[in-house]
This record gives sequence, C-alpha cells and structure tokens, in this order.
Amino acid sequence: MAAAGTCGTGTRSTGSMVAAASTNNVTSFQRRGPRASGADSGCSRLVSIAGTRPSVRNGQLLVSTGLPALDQLLGGGLAVGTVLLIEEDKYNIYSPLLFKYFLAEGIVSGHALLVASAKEDPADILQKLPAPLIDDSYKKECDEDVCSHKMEPDIKMKIAWRYQLLPKMEAGPVSSSRFGHYYDISKRIPQELIETSKWHGFFLPEKISSAFNVESCSLTPGYMKLLQFIQNIIYKEGFDGSNPQKKQKNILRIGIQNLGSPLWGDDICCTENCDTSHSLTKFLYILRGLLRTSLSACIITMPTHLIQNKAVIARVTNLSDTVVGLESFIGSEKETNPLYKDYHGLIHIRQIPRLNNLIYDISDVKDLAFKLKKKLFTIECKQVHGL
Repeated sequence: MAAAGTCGTGTRSTGSMVAAASTNNVTSFQRRGPRASGADSGCSRLVSIAGTRPSVRNGQLLVSTGLPALDQLLGGGLAVGTVLLIEEDKYNIYSPLLFKYFLAEGIVSGHALLVASAKEDPADILQKLPAPLIDDSYKKECDEDVCSHKMEPDIKMKIAWRYQLLPKMEAGPVSSSRFGHYYDISKRIPQELIETSKWHGFFLPEKISSAFNVESCSLTPGYMKLLQFIQNIIYKEGFDGSNPQKKQKNILRIGIQNLGSPLWGDDICCTENCDTSHSLTKFLYILRGLLRTSLSACIITMPTHLIQNKAVIARVTNLSDTVVGLESFIGSEKETNPLYKDYHGLIHIRQIPRLNNLIYDISDVKDLAFKLKKKLFTIECKQVHGL
C-alpha cells in the first residue's frame, strides 16, 4: 500500500532531543548485553533485515548507498545509525543522482523512506528515481564501454584509467534480498514499486507558516519542524533502537536535500558572519543523536561550496560520519584537459567513520573520477604508469 506524505508534529521538545543526542553515544545495531541464543538473538534479527549486511571489519550493520562502487570505497556500505554528507557539485547536477540512488535502493530493498526537501515535493522526487537494472544488462553496458575505449588510438597513454571499482556480476533478476543494486538513469522506477513502498514526505513550504515562531537562540523554523517530523516517525513507526519493534525489523532511510541552502531559511550561504550558523550545526548534532539510537541511515546533500565561513564547514564535517565531495569539471580548466576528456568530475572521499572513537578514517584511495553515461553513473580509479 502506498504511503502518502505524512506530517509528524513530534511531541518531544528540542531540549529532550539534545539530551538524547548527548546521552546516547552508541549505535543501535551494536549488541548491548550478553549474547542471546536461538532465534531471539538480536544479532540474528539484525542480520536478517533485507538489504543489509554486517561489516567484515567491525560487525556494524550496513546498508547500500545504491552505488556499489561507492559502497566499496566506504568499507562495504553505509553504517546504520550514521550520516552520509554529500558535498554538492557547483551546479548541483551530479549530487542529486547519489541522492536518488540511495532512495531507489531503499525502495528495491523494501526499506521505509523519509524524504525531506525545501525545493521539490518528495512525491515528485520519488517519481524521478532510476529503474533497477538486472545484472546481465549492467554487464552488457560495461562491456560496450570497454570496447569503445579499446577503439581509441591513444589508449596507451601513460596515465590510464582502469575500472578497478566495477565488481564482477552474475546474471540474474533483481532481488530485494541482495545487497546493492545497479540502476538505469535513463528509465524511471516502476510505478508499482513506489505504490507498494512505505514512505513519508516532508516538503518545507507545506510545513511552515508565517505565524510559526521559535524560541530565540534556537533552531530555524525549518530545522525545528524537520527534527520533530523525523523524531515522530522514528518513535511512532518503531525504528527506535532502545524500544525493540514488535513486528519484523526494518530500516528507515532518511534523505534530506539541499540542507543549509537559503530555501531552508538559513543564511549560512549568504554571508560569512551569519547569525544562524549554530542552527545548522545544532541540527546535525541532534539528528545524529536520533540516528544513533535507531535503525536508520541518513543521506544529506549540502551546497558547501557556497558556505563562506570555513570554520562552519569544519564543524559540519565533524558532525557528519561520512563525507563525500563531488567536483564537477564544468566551467573549470579540467573540462578542456585531455586527461579528463572522458570524465565529468572527481569524487573525493573526505571522511570515513570510525564509530565510538574520537578520530575518523581517511580513505587510502585517491584520484577517483566519475562518469555519467547514458544509463550509468560510474566511479573509476586513475593510476599513473611510468611517471
């Protein structure tokens, strides 16, 4: 049954949310007590959730970002209870693709969705999600791309771009039980998948009225309403990790688009010495506290290139668990550089989470480029030979 966009009013105050964020510093998917045995084991229940798998490094429960190559770069996927921050490219052309991949993966995996935007109606966003590809179609697409590269006369250049991040595929139909899928951006997701999914929409213009007031030195109205909405869904729908669900466990995927932009009522991108910089960082602090105690994962796209205050960017990065930046070649010198002629931009893995630690990891993989083809968004690795 399709779920229409719902409105959560949230009965808990901002103070209670701050308290939850400060007192709960462990993720919900970590075992809190002695290991149980039999079918009632919490570990076994978590592993049985469709579209998830435990990390081979630390056992943390992971979900796919919807882009298997990105999952590989992040250590296997996105940890449940964490925030993935996507630094938008200059013209916001490619970051919406990662946002849509994340949501499409949720629908195919049977996860619940919470889509928040100040620019576009969440119902319209879902209608534009890419269609899942069966594996043999993906393999055919990759084979055609490799053949086209072999035909180029300058393939023996010293700087070679290799497809290290493209895993081997086995032919078969799309399955919700597998981890990570591939998507055809030239087609839209089938309507029946959207109708059978459970989702909640937050469209800021419909939630904020001119008469809405908040306390001084608090969050902006948009951030306050969104936190209340998220908190309401987490607790009422049973995604709160501290209150085990009676029904079968599931994952809540949260997608927040263009956070920090003026559309959210935040002037952080308009002036260097803005009065609401604390609103954005406070929002992220409270949000991360909510995620840490719930079976949820969040992706946020943010126009960080518009934020003039570098100290704010540093705080935003520290309050995020995983940070991925997109650098488009449009309008830059690299656009005419022959070394980059087959690619549309670079992708920077700025931060990988090390949960329950004071420090974070930095990816060892550098020089990553992305390409937007007719059907696929691919990430490829550059290697230098003989230089």
